[in-house]
Amino acid sequence: MENYNLTVIVPVYNEAENLHRVAEEFTAYIEKTKHNIKLLFINDGSKDESLSIIKSLCAQNDVFDYVNFKYNCGLSAAIKAGFDHVTTELTGYIDADLQTHPEDFELLLEYVSTYDLVTGNRSNNRKDTFVKNMSSTIANSIRRAFTNDGMDDTGCPLKVIKTSYAKRIPMFKGLHRFLPAMILLQKGKIKQVDVRHFPRIAGQAKFGLMNRLLGPLMDCFAYLWMKKKYITYEVESKSC
Repeated sequence: MENYNLTVIVPVYNEAENLHRVAEEFTAYIEKTKHNIKLLFINDGSKDESLSIIKSLCAQNDVFDYVNFKYNCGLSAAIKAGFDHVTTELTGYIDADLQTHPEDFELLLEYVSTYDLVTGNRSNNRKDTFVKNMSSTIANSIRRAFTNDGMDDTGCPLKVIKTSYAKRIPMFKGLHRFLPAMILLQKGKIKQVDVRHFPRIAGQAKFGLMNRLLGPLMDCFAYLWMKKKYITYEVESKSC
């Protein structure tokens, strides 16, 4: 029987240059941590050598698994597939570019007994271009005004969520930016924790200026519709 308590989702789209480093960093982290951790690659229809590298890495390491899409579906779909396939109590999320570091899961895991989602916050030390930092700051301000979730950096690709909450999130394209707000709709508790941020050293960023600003604005209206229609309930007692 599996004895893992955390599965970390790693969405992958054309990240062949980063995948061996992901494997090395996670192998080193897993050997040091007291938590029992698995890794789940979600290959989002990559057009480079990502899939063959992922298959090789999974063949070499029992704690690595993968899901492969027939075609590119986008980040939200990759995260949703991860939520659907995770069987452990906790679900983690990190990007394959490793601009956040696996070891910083330790900072988030300190709070999982009290909170249902713990997310990283890169606001104080981001190692991105001025344009990327400014567009993210603006996008986060817009989203925060719509959601009142109190989060400064929902785009941070380092999160831990209780899987029971993650599986109840009705995902749509762009909703990966609203994970804390969706936990709040479930009456869950959320927290942000400062984490380190590193420059991208290989591969290319998948988001440009327009989809960092226009996309989040449009998604805010989708979130408001979702909030109005969202169904939640608490069972007081039952006989079955």
